[in-house]
Amino acid sequence: MMTAPSPTERNPLAAPTPAEAASAAAENASALKTLLEDQASAERVENIYSYLPTTQAATAAGAGVVTVLYWEHVPHAGLLTWLGLLVLLGLARTFMYRSFWRERPTDQSRLLKYYQGWRYSTLAAGVLWGAAAWFFYKYGGVTEKVGLILTIYSFCMAAMQILSPQHHTFYEFCVLALVPLVVKVAWPGTFEDLFLAGVLVFIFGITVSLSRLYRKNFEGLLQIKVRADQLLVQLRAEKAAADQARQEAEVANRAKTQFFAAASHDLRQPLHAMGLFAEALRQRSHDEEVTSLVTSINGSVDALEGLFSELLDITKIDTGGVDVTPEHFNIGDIFRKLRLHFEPTAFEKGLALRFRGESHNVYADPTLVERILRNLVSNAIRYTNDGSILVSCRRRSGRMILQVWDTGVGIREREQTRIFEEFYQVPHTEVLSPQQRKGLGLGLAIVKRLSDLINAPLDLRSQPGRGTVFSLTLPPGKAPRTQSLSGVAGKAPLGLTLDQKFIVVVEDEPAVRGGLEVLLKGWGATVATFETVEASRNWASAAAPDVKAPDLLVVDYRLEHGSTGLDAIQALRGRFGPQVPAIMVTGSTMSGLEADAQAHDFHLLVKPVVPNKLRAMIGFKLGVRR
Repeated sequence: MMTAPSPTERNPLAAPTPAEAASAAAENASALKTLLEDQASAERVENIYSYLPTTQAATAAGAGVVTVLYWEHVPHAGLLTWLGLLVLLGLARTFMYRSFWRERPTDQSRLLKYYQGWRYSTLAAGVLWGAAAWFFYKYGGVTEKVGLILTIYSFCMAAMQILSPQHHTFYEFCVLALVPLVVKVAWPGTFEDLFLAGVLVFIFGITVSLSRLYRKNFEGLLQIKVRADQLLVQLRAEKAAADQARQEAEVANRAKTQFFAAASHDLRQPLHAMGLFAEALRQRSHDEEVTSLVTSINGSVDALEGLFSELLDITKIDTGGVDVTPEHFNIGDIFRKLRLHFEPTAFEKGLALRFRGESHNVYADPTLVERILRNLVSNAIRYTNDGSILVSCRRRSGRMILQVWDTGVGIREREQTRIFEEFYQVPHTEVLSPQQRKGLGLGLAIVKRLSDLINAPLDLRSQPGRGTVFSLTLPPGKAPRTQSLSGVAGKAPLGLTLDQKFIVVVEDEPAVRGGLEVLLKGWGATVATFETVEASRNWASAAAPDVKAPDLLVVDYRLEHGSTGLDAIQALRGRFGPQVPAIMVTGSTMSGLEADAQAHDFHLLVKPVVPNKLRAMIGFKLGVRR
């Protein structure tokens, strides 16, 4: 039986109380302080041990000078004893030096041990130099005495550089080395001796003052280094947190993109079927009200398709899912696609859609350039009620200028700086049609981002009531090695008839398959529909040798059991020949099928496919005109 937790028990997953949070923060601060103190101790000990080789060399040089000066004056037994003690001290220091750098301790107790060993050896050196002054000064003449004074004082000056950060040890060393020397100098008691001793004391005072200043500067530098180490630790922690946040954001962006793609595909299916059935209803009904309703349905389906495409485009750009692959291509290839896609829409509005400069070549990513022009032409047609749309390409100052002109409502100057923002729509004073009011305000934001992605400057000129022109500047290109299929020029076949045409449909969605069959039969075609690739392959294999080959294949991309429309195309072409035209319909704009379409000679339509686009594409593939 489960029991409720007692009041004293805490859920380990629960958020900490304010008292617990404060206690944890205090513990962290204390731990950080101890860590910094240990770092400071380690820095100090490492610094003094790094000077040991120089100290050893200086000691050897000083001992050599004293030996040369006093060899003829001091009893050899005393001098050799002094030298022997210096050698033993040097060996001890060498052993400590090697042990320290071999171990490189970080523990506070070990650091303290090495520090004390260094301190005692330094004081021992001070005692030996003080003993040299006490026992050797009385021997020899002026030269020997001056040499001894300069040698000992030089060691004090060197100690200031090395020992001043450890000021107590510095003072102790100077007292041990200099006091015996000062006493010996002043010992005779004459004015000259006392004066010289006073000078030594005065110089010693100056040395102490300099050592304090040097120690202060050293402590400041050490604090700066410790602070820099602290900031480095914090920076690394913040960088690790930022990297983790960036990775989480990338995962979230990928998940968002996948969600939009999946949701778009699933939503496009019923919309696609709705448009097909609506068009079939229009053909079978002569009631003007029904025809008007069907037109509204098709317009709404077309608008939803535009919204899905805009959302997916902006998502792909934000997540870095758009690759830029520049190449040399003929701009006429894109113009022909734009004519095929938009001419029916422009014709329905009574607009003339014209293209100029098809012969020019451009160096850029043709897919992204086409997406930019599609958005611009779509906007131009949407906001133009009378007149024409001109899409042109011309050379200017060694660059290629792509322009989309319209005679539409125009954009006021104060709005021109904001139209490239996401979800911003110009508040026109003119009365706009429902079709013009549709959209999320992402079309021009996508255009701007894509133009930045391919490093193509985008300019805008507009006058309210007279029209707008968008200009895209691209580098010139060379003639492409392979020319793409040009297609059929001219107007799209709006009054399409498919008499005596045999069309094979492979679609696993029953509603879409039924809608296509009804619509195509309504246009006069003979239709064979299949749910799977295997069913279409079995039918093709069992067909008589003299059976009529399909005039067109209309296949869905994503089929059951992991199959694709490409499998269906290859299976049917394997039986009826590679020349059979094909159209592939997909519910995803992120499937990356453009390369497959070029390689396997088929054209793509993105669901939902409104009937006028389907008519135009079928007419294009079959060369059928009204």
